[in-house]
Amino acid sequence: MTYARAARLMIVTTLCAGLAACGGSGSNDQPAGGTMFDGPDMRSTARTTRIQDLFGRSGNSDQMVGVNKYLWNASLDVLSFLPVQTVDPFTGVIQTGYGTPPGGGRSYRATIQISDPALDARSLRLALQGPGGGAVEPGTVRAVEDAILTRARQLRIQDGRL
Repeated sequence: MTYARAARLMIVTTLCAGLAACGGSGSNDQPAGGTMFDGPDMRSTARTTRIQDLFGRSGNSDQMVGVNKYLWNASLDVLSFLPVQTVDPFTGVIQTGYGTPPGGGRSYRATIQISDPALDARSLRLALQGPGGGAVEPGTVRAVEDAILTRARQLRIQDGRL
């Protein structure tokens, strides 16, 4: 591939991405009487998200990110011995690299998903992997989930919002 052809391809790709980011219509209004996380109204209404909607700070911040802050912070607290690789607060996913717990001999890596803004056990999903992608005992996964939930409750009590 020649230099000129590669440059044209880069320009076309940039223009397409810019055009896609600017698109949208006035039809992303919320249904009457609810936030974007309310149940039945949103299932029947299609919602598109523009880049400006994600980074705009004009609305209520609780409507921007649909994860529970106590579960989020508790997950990072409990698994602080693991190096964080990717974090996405919009989807509620935290992925870590391999690390060894204090006093432990086996390394783990974790993927955490917080799927709901409620402080509830059903909002938390945890997947642990051993070295080489090996399976981890279900009891270990359950113990880590319990530790995260306990820490989240402690953070909520500390915050004074009972």
